[in-house]
Amino acid sequence: MDLDLRKLRYFVAVAEELHYGRAAERLHIAQPVLSRQIRSLEDDLGAEVFDRSRRGTRLTPAGRQLLEDAVPLLASAEALLRRVTTAARDTPSLTVGFMPGITVTSATTAFAERHPGVNVRLLRTSWVSQVEVLRDGRADIGVVRLPVDRQGLEVRPLFQEPRVVMLPQGHPLSGRASVTVADLAAEHLLQDPDAVPEWRDVALELRDGPRPEVPVIHQVEEKLELLASGAGICVLPLSTAGFYTRPDVVPVPVRDIGPSEVALAWPATRRSRLVHDFAEAVTETMTATETMGGTETMGGTETMGGTETMGATEEMSAPGDRDGPGASR
Repeated sequence: MDLDLRKLRYFVAVAEELHYGRAAERLHIAQPVLSRQIRSLEDDLGAEVFDRSRRGTRLTPAGRQLLEDAVPLLASAEALLRRVTTAARDTPSLTVGFMPGITVTSATTAFAERHPGVNVRLLRTSWVSQVEVLRDGRADIGVVRLPVDRQGLEVRPLFQEPRVVMLPQGHPLSGRASVTVADLAAEHLLQDPDAVPEWRDVALELRDGPRPEVPVIHQVEEKLELLASGAGICVLPLSTAGFYTRPDVVPVPVRDIGPSEVALAWPATRRSRLVHDFAEAVTETMTATETMGGTETMGGTETMGGTETMGATEEMSAPGDRDGPGASR
C-alpha cells in the first residue's frame, strides 16, 4: 500500500486542531470533503485514527503514532521537492541557516574559496524555525542554538557564549555590573521557564502562585518591546543582545547562569559533498575564533573571540530570505 501524502496532510491538520471545522478552514476545503478523506485514510491503514464522540475529536493510539511519524515524513517530502528543484538549476547552491547574533562570514568565505562556482544563500532563522528549515529543505545546513530536537539530525558542537539578562532602562538592577539568578527571583520572565532552568529553581512566580500569562512572541523585537514597557525580563545570548541594541533596554551579565551553546546541524541522511565541506569550513573557522575565553571589548562593542557581535549579521541577510529574525533563547 502506498500512502497518499495529501491525505496525510489532511490528517495532520485535523490532529493538530482536533476540530474538523477549523482544520477544513485551515486547508481551504469543505468539511465534508475533509471527513471523506480522513475516512479513506483510515480504510487505507485499516485502523481508526480519530475517536469521534460527543466530547469532541480525539486521537486514538493509532492516530498518535501516525501523527508522530507523519510530521517528519511530510517534512522530508517537502525537502525532497526543494532539493530536486534546486539540483535542476544550472548553478549549484547551498543554503545556510543561522540564528540572530551568530556571524558565519568566516565560514562562508572559506567555503567560497574552495567552491567558487557555488551560490551560497543565507537564511536567518528563529528559535522555532532553526530546525524546521533543515527538516523541510529550506536550508541544507544550519548554525543553531541548543537545545534542539536532534531526531534525524547530525549535530556538531561549536562553541559556548555567555548569556545576559535584558532589563528595562531604569530597572533597579540595570545599573549593576552583574547580577545573580537569586536577584531575578521576583521578576516575570517573558519566555519559557525551561529556557532558563536556573531561574526556574528560584522564581517566586512559579513557587507562590499562578504565573502571569506570556503572550505568543515570534521575534526578539517583540520581546524587547514588552520588556522596555516594564512587562518583564528575558535572558539572551550575549551576541543576540549585542545585535538588538536599543537605548531603553540594558543587558546585564548574570554570574551564575549557564552559557548559550552553539552547534552545527544538518539532516543525518544527507550525503552532499557541499554540506560536508561547509561543515568543515565552519569547524575550522568558528570554533577557532568564537570561544568564551576570547571575549574582549573593541571600540565600545563587545566581541566574542575578536568577532564583532553587534550588527555583524545584518549584512549577511540575503535578498529573498523568507524568515525574519526570530525569538532566540
